This record gives sequence, C-alpha cells and structure tokens, in this order.
Amino acid sequence: MMHLAFLVLLCLPVCSAYPLSGAAKQEDSNRDLAQQYLENYYNLKTDVKQFRRKESNLIVKKIQQMQKFLGLAATGKLDSDTLEVMRKPRCGVPDVGHFHTFPGIPKWRKTHLTYRIVNYTPDLPKDAVDSAIEKAVKVWEEVTPLTFSRLYEGEADIMISFAVKEHGDFYSFDGSGHSLAHAYPPGPGLYGDIHFDDDENWTEDASGTNLFLVAAHELGHSLGLFHSANTEALMYPLYNSFTELTRFRLSQDDVNGIQSLYGPPPASTEEPLVPTKSVPSGSRTPAKCDPALSFDAISTLRGEYLFFKDRYFWRRSHWNSEPEFHLISTFWPSLPSCLDAAYEVNSRDTVFIFKGNEFWAIRGNEVQAGYPRGIHTLGFPPTIRKIDAAVSDKEKKKTYFFVEDKYWRFDENSQSMEQGFPRLIADDFPGVEPKVDAVLQAFGFFYFFSGSSQFEFDPNARMVTRILKSNSWLHC
Repeated sequence: MMHLAFLVLLCLPVCSAYPLSGAAKQEDSNRDLAQQYLENYYNLKTDVKQFRRKESNLIVKKIQQMQKFLGLAATGKLDSDTLEVMRKPRCGVPDVGHFHTFPGIPKWRKTHLTYRIVNYTPDLPKDAVDSAIEKAVKVWEEVTPLTFSRLYEGEADIMISFAVKEHGDFYSFDGSGHSLAHAYPPGPGLYGDIHFDDDENWTEDASGTNLFLVAAHELGHSLGLFHSANTEALMYPLYNSFTELTRFRLSQDDVNGIQSLYGPPPASTEEPLVPTKSVPSGSRTPAKCDPALSFDAISTLRGEYLFFKDRYFWRRSHWNSEPEFHLISTFWPSLPSCLDAAYEVNSRDTVFIFKGNEFWAIRGNEVQAGYPRGIHTLGFPPTIRKIDAAVSDKEKKKTYFFVEDKYWRFDENSQSMEQGFPRLIADDFPGVEPKVDAVLQAFGFFYFFSGSSQFEFDPNARMVTRILKSNSWLHC
C-alpha cells in the first residue's frame, strides 16, 4: 500500500496550490483506478510519475494486455469501455503473473480432497451456505476423477472462510463491489484455501452476489486453474450476474482446463436400467487403439476435432497431444448417443448433429433453442430417413450430405439444397467406399471414414491419395 501513501504526499501541495476542475479530478480518479487495477491483476510495477506520463510505453502495453485478456479492443487507452470493466466486481486472483507465493502451476497429488467451512456470512442462513458450497464442489467433481468430503473440525485441504479488509494473508479485501473473493492453488497450509469478502451482499439468487457462482470459480483456483480469457468460461475473471443459474454448466474451456490437470471422470461400468437402441445392453467403452474401431460421426469445433462413438467422443486439440475421452452427456445432456453425422459451419460458429430424422444445433456447450428439427426442413425428399455422414467446406460454403451411395450438396449462403442432386459418390469421389460413416475436411483434403479405414481424397486431383486406419487421428 506504500504507493498510495506516496500518491497522497505528491498530491497535497499540488491540490493546495491549484484546485482541480471536475474533469481533472475525474481524470485523476480514473488513473488511480487503472493504476490499482493493473498493479493488482496485471503485475504492473511502476511509480506514480511514470503512470501519469501518458506516453509511457509500459503503461500502454499493460492496458492493452488487460484489454486483450478481457475481450476489449486493445487500444491501450483508458476509454469508457475499459474503465467500465475495471469497475466491475471480479475475482481477486490476478489475470497475469500470479500471487508471489505460487510455486509454478501445482495440482493435488491425490484424488480425494476435504473441505471445511470455517465460518459463515450473516447474509445467508447456514444451510444456504452449505448448499452453495456443496453444489460448487459437485461442478468439478462431475468432470474429474476427484471426490470431496466435508470436515467439521481440524485442518482440511480447502479451508473456506468469510472475512473483511485485511484478514491475515497480505491480500486485503477492498469493500463491496470490487474484489469478491480469492483462492490459493493446491498445496499445504494456506494453499487451496478460499476467502470470501464479507462486505459483499451474498445471495442464493441474482439479487446480490451469488455465492454458488463465486464459490465454483474460486474452487477452480483451489484445484490449480488460473483465469481464462474465454468470456463463456466460469474461470473468466469478471463476475457474470446474468448467468442462468438453473441451467448452469461448465464451458468446454473449463472442462478442458481441469481435465488437463486431472483427466476425465472414470467411465461408468454400470449398465443402463432400460437398454435402448442408442445404448445397447452390454455395450463396452470403445478403445481408441482398437484396430477395428470405426466412428459414428466426426466434426470440428472451434479448431478442435471431435470423434463420436456410441455415447462417447474423443476430443483432439492442438495444445494437448493426448486426445481426451468424454461422455457426450457431460457436455450436451440433451443430445442422443450413437450419432449419425456431424459437421461445423465456421461462419455461424455452430455444429450440427444428426440422429435419425432429426438434427440439433450446438454452439460451444449449449444446444440452441428451437431444436431438434426435422432433416426434411433442409430440403431432403421424404424418402430420406437418416444421414450417414456430412461435412461443410468452409471456403466454398457448401455442405455435403452422404446417404448410402449418393450425396446432396447444400448452399450455406442461400440456405437451400442445390439443384442437380443427389449424385453418385463414385462419380465425384472415385476410389471412396460407397458406404461412408463420417467425413472430415483438413489440410486441403477430405477424409472419408468407412469402418476401420479412412480414405484421404484430394479434391483437386479427384483421387484417393492414401488409405489409413480410422484411428490414426488418435495417435494410434
């Protein structure tokens, strides 16, 4: 806090000799806010004189860094949008750098963790606090191998408390409406602990600061996650009071982050109570390197590849060399299993999922309203009851639908099926097996999957250039 005292000393003679106008006072107030914000959350180390020098490259870069991380235009200026964001309530953990006590990026070396609620806020009944914390714990428990139990005395891995202002950890709270809470990464002693600012108005709903949402965010830190720049993520640093609480789910970004530390939850070995065609009785979890492995559907999603099989899918991303394995229901509870086809339309940031005579639209981890719809709304004749495979060419903005030995082409610009179709697959994609399970476009090629084989097709040369195993994409 030394820089604040220094600021006061600097200001006294100036303010006495030259009374500031309202605009000048506001400008000073904005700079004070920005300095404090950048020091707290963006590792700014500077003196007041340097900060007040408008042309300082360091300050401009720090403001740009903050703007870029929080999804603003990176102007480097303290414009109204930037100042508005700086005034919003948020998590007290920095966005850049880290608490100086953080040793790297730690994680818990065990899968069973304990937590203890040390004290309570007067804003809520005790059972409401207990429920909010338990619900927040389950958010992370559902997508990892981690399990949690509550202690009522003694030292737990995660100690949870409410406090105001200075509370013994050198990271003082700042009153209502600013830093809501902070948490420490995994480890002994203070590490793993969560502190809530009791100057906030903690609530069960959106009328104040929702305890569940903040607790779930802080638990992410307690498990080893830092902030995300993805505005849809729970780990985005700004508090979102407009989150739909009754339909809350982790974003894919959150799930990817936590599973990069701990992996996915163990696959259930229990059989469904009522076997259906979608999940046959006695079905086994597919093994990615099974030489006979085939896929139900394949799609891209925001630069990643999704390979669907039965009620599961593998997720391959550029930043994780090992494909992740998930239940479809973990991300999209309302989607069916054993899909028929899937494809992404990049220009719409949407993935379309097909099963039988219906299809769904998903954006991120949200199924869009108004779905499922019938496949015949796309222009298929009533004789077509299902789609075998689909792929969208993002350059030409054409989507190809494969049904048995034929294919249709859909124009994404006009949102209509093109004239002159269907055509035979053998005529336009010579060398490709006529029964297509899935299609993927990548690296300038089309990859046609049929059973355990895939055909790499060069659309310019109009020929199959290689035949590979279907699971070669999974590093098998």
